[in-house]
Parts: sequence; C-alpha cells; structure tokens
Amino acid sequence: MATHTQPCGKAMAVSEEWRQQWIEAVSKIRSNVSYEESAQQLRSLQQTGLLKLTDLKYNPGKFFEAHRLLARHAPNLGPGFWIRFTVHYNLFAGSVLAVGNEQQVKQLEEIQQKGFLGCFGLTEKLAGVNSGGVVNTIAEWDDQTQEFVITSPEVGAQKNWISQGLVGELAVVVADLRVAGKRCGAHAFLMELRDAKGPVPNVEFGDMGRKTVGNDLDNAWIAFHGARVPRHTLLSRYGDVQPGNGGTYVSKVKGLTNMAMIGQRLFSGRVAVAWAALTFTRKLFEMTRAYSDHKKCWIPKNSTLTEVPQLQHLYLRADETLKKLENFVGSCEKQLSDCLQKDEIPPMALQEAIASAKILASETSIDLCFRLKQDVGSHALMGDTGFEQMDFLQACKFAEGDSRILMQKLARDRVRISSPLGSSFLD
Repeated sequence: MATHTQPCGKAMAVSEEWRQQWIEAVSKIRSNVSYEESAQQLRSLQQTGLLKLTDLKYNPGKFFEAHRLLARHAPNLGPGFWIRFTVHYNLFAGSVLAVGNEQQVKQLEEIQQKGFLGCFGLTEKLAGVNSGGVVNTIAEWDDQTQEFVITSPEVGAQKNWISQGLVGELAVVVADLRVAGKRCGAHAFLMELRDAKGPVPNVEFGDMGRKTVGNDLDNAWIAFHGARVPRHTLLSRYGDVQPGNGGTYVSKVKGLTNMAMIGQRLFSGRVAVAWAALTFTRKLFEMTRAYSDHKKCWIPKNSTLTEVPQLQHLYLRADETLKKLENFVGSCEKQLSDCLQKDEIPPMALQEAIASAKILASETSIDLCFRLKQDVGSHALMGDTGFEQMDFLQACKFAEGDSRILMQKLARDRVRISSPLGSSFLD
C-alpha cells in the first residue's frame, strides 16, 4: 500500500537493565485465572513502577518495548492480559495525557501508586469497529449543580466491548457534550466507576460473555442512566465549560478539538498492535521451528520436518517478510515517538504510514500463521503449542480501527487530495 513516506529503521532502544527487569516481571503473568485475578496481576505490575502511566509521552521507547516484550508471551497466554495492559496504559492513561489539563495529568501518579485500573469507553453497541467513531452517549451540562449528566439515550448508545469494564475503578468515557442546548462534539470525561462500596449510582454493567480466547479479560457493556459527574471530570486541556447563564463552552486552542486529540491514542495503539502481531508471529514460528527441527520424518534423506520443502520455504519467507515489516513499524514508532515528546499531531504522511503498518502487520501475520498451521501438520492441533491462541491476531485485525475500515479511509483520503481524472488536459 502506497504512502507518502517509506519508513525504515529500528525500534527505539531502552536500557538492558530495565529490559531484564521487565522481562522478569511479565514472566510471572498467568492466564489460567479469573478476570479478577488477572486484574490484580496488572495492579501489581503497575505498582512496580517499571513503566509509568506517563511514559507514553515522556519515554515512548520504553512504552513500546514493554508492549513488545509482553506480546512475546501471547502464544502462551493468549490476548487477554496484553489487551488489558494496553487499554490501561495507552487508551486510558494516554487519553488523560492527550486531553487532560495539568492537574488531571498529575492524577496519573496517584492512580498508579494506588494500583487503580482504568478502561476506555468509546465503542458503542451501534457504533463498533465499522462505525468510524460515532458517539451517541450524551453528557448534558447542568448549570445549576455544575455537573455533567451522562446518559445512554437508547440501547444502541450503550458502551460495548469495554475491556476492563467489570473491574476498573476509573474510566475515560467519551460522550457528546451539550451545553445550554448546543452540541459541542465528542469530549472525554475521567470518571469514577467504582468505589469501596461498589459501582457508582446510575451506571449499569453487563458481561459480554465467554470468548474463544482471552477469558482472563473482562469485557463489559456499560449503560449510563443519568450518572452525574462533577465539572472537573471533563478532560479540559482543549475545551472547558464556564458556569453561569446556562453554561458556556470555551475552546482553549483554536483549530484543535478534543476528539482529534483523543484520536492520537489510535496512532500509538496502532503501532503497539502492529508490534504485537509481528511479535506473536515471530514467537509462534520460533516455537514451531524448535519442534520441527527435532521431529524426525521419512523423506528420501530420512531427515527432520523442517527440511520438508514447503515448510523450509515458509520459514525463509516468513523471516524475510517479518524483517521488512519490523523495520517499517520500527521507523513509524521512531517518528511517532518524536511527535509524542513534542506534543505534536503526526503529519498526514506519518498517519498514513502508521495505518498501513497496522494493516500490513496484522493481515500478514494472520496469513503467515495460518500457512504455518497448514504446513506443520497435527502438531498445530496440540495444546500449548501457541496455535490455540491464534485469535490473538483476530483481535489485532480489528483493534484500533478495523483493517477494512482503515483501508477505506486511506483510499478516501487519497482521493480527496488527488486531482480529478483528466484535469491535466483541461489546463
């Protein structure tokens, strides 16, 4: 897929000491546990302080490396804990970093110290991965009480597939802000979902049900029935509400919207997802190669399964393909990290490159792992081989923007900046 840029390069480096500490910490994670126990594992990992909730902005190399190293365990653990981790560090904390004011960003330190977990409430029942970012949840400003009243006006507006929604104490909830009868667009609210007594009033939760993989992760639907939250919950770096006379919406930065800045998490998320897909694939091929190198089979030379022509070719092809994609994603990461540290919106060329990287990494990984499953034979049917966790890649396909929707968006954007067909002959 063509883009304006052709990134190439390596991922950003971190210290070897930190890397070994992180490897040791995540090696203790288990997936054969309840979602409550899995959540406790993340609380404990968070409280080690090895990765700060602010590292996405101030140390993005460490942020992405943490995702990569954790993804190496995915063929054994499945997708549950990796998704739980990235929802908390990228979608939840990252949104606070992107659109929170100075005081709200400072709250992340306390959240980390206390081991609180957060979720990200954007997706709705009638606005899923194919919607393009529709938000029907309403946040109405009540000038008399100086609160926002958050409501799901219909079933289709209920938040859906919210990872960590059944255990998280906090949430970044995206809702259509309305002030004095005027719609102000989608905004994010940092609100409490639970306290020591249980769920907060006027918020209803439900379990999405059992999944093919990743059942150590809770996925919830969430309905708001007039839940009231104080004014300070609005993540207000770029827009705020001034009380009085029914309330007045104030845009703080001309040309920037809260929703546009919330969308920045999609860029970091797409890079993280691309790395996760490639890392999963690398690890699955390593595990399978370790088996096939020692599996004797009858061929004229009485050799190993690895030397069967189709499998031998697949190993070579996969290695070459993965190296190219790893260089591509690594360069996207490096350029995005520079934007994150400078607090800048990535240029359009980089946005397109990141979207392409996510599509290519997930779709290529699905193809390579499926081919490996076909070529390695009955080994792929066995438990604890990694093949039973291949739906990890299905999650990568639709996470942070379904691959098909992203391809449509890339095509649409390219058409918009292109000259009409035949226009050169009219000049």
